Order: sequence, then C-alpha cells, then structure tokens
Amino acid sequence: MSSRIAAIAIDAEQPGLIARFWCDVLGWHITEEHNSIVSIAAPDGVGPTIDVLVVPESKSVKNRIHLDLTADSPSAAGELERLLALGARPTDVGQDADESWVVLSDPEGNEFCLLAVR
Repeated sequence: MSSRIAAIAIDAEQPGLIARFWCDVLGWHITEEHNSIVSIAAPDGVGPTIDVLVVPESKSVKNRIHLDLTADSPSAAGELERLLALGARPTDVGQDADESWVVLSDPEGNEFCLLAVR
C-alpha cells in the first residue's frame, strides 16, 4: 500500500492573488473558493490540486519545499520571460550563477524553480 499526493498547499496573505498567479502559470483554473482557501486544478482534473490557504503573516524564510517547473515551450528563456511578465521575481537562495535552473518567487515570495528544458 502507498499514498499519493492529493493537494499541494501554499500559504498566502492573499490566496486569490496567489491562486490566480498559479492558474496563469500552469494554465489551470479555480475549482473552489471560500473565505480562507482557494483551490485550483488542471483543466482535465488529473493530478493533485493546489490549495492556497490564508495566513495572517507574511513569508519570512526560505521554503523547505518548492515546485520545479519545466517549460512546455521549446525555450526556457521564453518561459522565463512569460513568468516574469506574470509577476514572478528572480530570487537568490544562494544558488550558483551557472546553475541549469532559475530560482523565482511568486508575488508573495514563495520560491519555485524553472528548470532548463529537458
């Protein structure tokens, strides 16, 4: 017997803002919205959801877990430009300048990585 990931939780002061950011990044849509939580999912419903939960405090330290993204497009550089236009910010977590990935943050500072096209 084993478990599977049902949802990934992201804390946010403004869950609607962060949920819309991730919908734009992933091409997903909002499936549920309540006062303290916004859930998003892939259009086909396959895979885990992301639940964005309201918290009273702002982010203060580096995430202990994060998402790694790959571009559907042939160019990681093009995807980086798109993510920056959506509101992602380059983020320094101590990575070397010659890494094959780029560390970014969502509008509230939650880190994620854009990997080089595989």
